[in-house]
Amino acid sequence: MESQVRGGTRWKRFAVVMVPSVAATAAIGVALAQGALAASFSVSGQSFKVTAKELNGTGFSQYGAIDSGYTLDGKKTAHPVAVSAFKSASITDMCQSVVTPDIPLLGSVSLTLKAGGGGTPVQAENLYIDVEDLEANATFYNIDIGVAAKDANKGPGISKGDQANPYGFAQQADSAKLTDVKQTAWATTAGTFKLSGLKMSVSKGVKECY
Repeated sequence: MESQVRGGTRWKRFAVVMVPSVAATAAIGVALAQGALAASFSVSGQSFKVTAKELNGTGFSQYGAIDSGYTLDGKKTAHPVAVSAFKSASITDMCQSVVTPDIPLLGSVSLTLKAGGGGTPVQAENLYIDVEDLEANATFYNIDIGVAAKDANKGPGISKGDQANPYGFAQQADSAKLTDVKQTAWATTAGTFKLSGLKMSVSKGVKECY
């Protein structure tokens, strides 16, 4: 079975988790050993944007969850997210950006990371992405929609520490291909995350991937 999805989704309703996300990195440029941290950490007060020309993933699953964390002024908060998981993923021309606002004397400061160009894609294993917003063209292979989250066994399973209902809605597929990806995410974890051709820059002003 093959299914295609095109267009954008605004995650204003937690029940809508029908679009898969693309890989990013929560701790920029750092591989998280064996995925031990998963989503058990508190997310920061800054979401980040990611673009990619193409993502090819195997062992895909997706379920709804809640990311607990803080605002930039230290107040506790929570974000409804769609967690997209891949056993393995290859990402071409990845760009990630995060903007820190209101820094004294500087204003906004942007951190931008680029990797996976030059013919050598980014490689990730046991990848989890907590997505708030996504636009992409997507093709799924052998997809199952409406599986109980605990029974979505084509992917790596519910991440340790995730605030997710194991009996809630999930979907899964043997593999997925996404192109022209734009997403906003709150967190990403991976067992390994290999960034080929990594380039990172910090600059004044708002300079995002999209």
